[in-house]
Amino acid sequence: MSAIRLLVLGAVRLHGRAHGYQVRNDLEFWGAHEWSTAKPGSIYHALKQMAGQGLLIAHETAPSTAGGPPRTEYEVTERGDEEYFALLRAAVSSHRARQDVLSAGLGFVVDLPRQEALDLLRERVRGLEGWRGSVTQYYPPEEGPEQMGHIGEVMGLWAHSAESDAAWTRGLIGRIERGAYVFAGERGEPYAGVLADDPAHLGGEEHRPGAP
Repeated sequence: MSAIRLLVLGAVRLHGRAHGYQVRNDLEFWGAHEWSTAKPGSIYHALKQMAGQGLLIAHETAPSTAGGPPRTEYEVTERGDEEYFALLRAAVSSHRARQDVLSAGLGFVVDLPRQEALDLLRERVRGLEGWRGSVTQYYPPEEGPEQMGHIGEVMGLWAHSAESDAAWTRGLIGRIERGAYVFAGERGEPYAGVLADDPAHLGGEEHRPGAP
């Protein structure tokens, strides 16, 4: 799964309609250009590609007063919405998701109802536990990595990664169970304080295009 499709669809949804610079600005504000392939070129490519696939509608706005070309704004279609939620659920639940894909999913997890997010994260923990079990069939941790030669270090790395990943996910589950964050269908603004054009960061009046 590619993180860029999820990131771009999610960013467009947040604005209702958004042009490429707005999408890029939000993703860079999250640091996504550091932990994913969300670089300017890939963002604009993804927007055009998904418009061609019917996941986005491209709207040409009026040319700028300075005489520049029309700016294209994008809007998520019904098919795009279905794709978005399929990608989001897979990113949050799969123990095999790459770090950039998981990070993209966590960035938009509040678009799901709280209980569904918890169920998906618990599914992820079960997958990690099962994966660790399969790794330790070849590497019994209690014997130490030296018993398998230097390959034991490789197996130990994967077992440790599964354990630490599962522990982190359980911590997130606990925080969500205790009421952290605002999820879909709840009172409040799920993305308050985490968008580039949020008044908390700009110092201006409270105004932002409608979020879901």
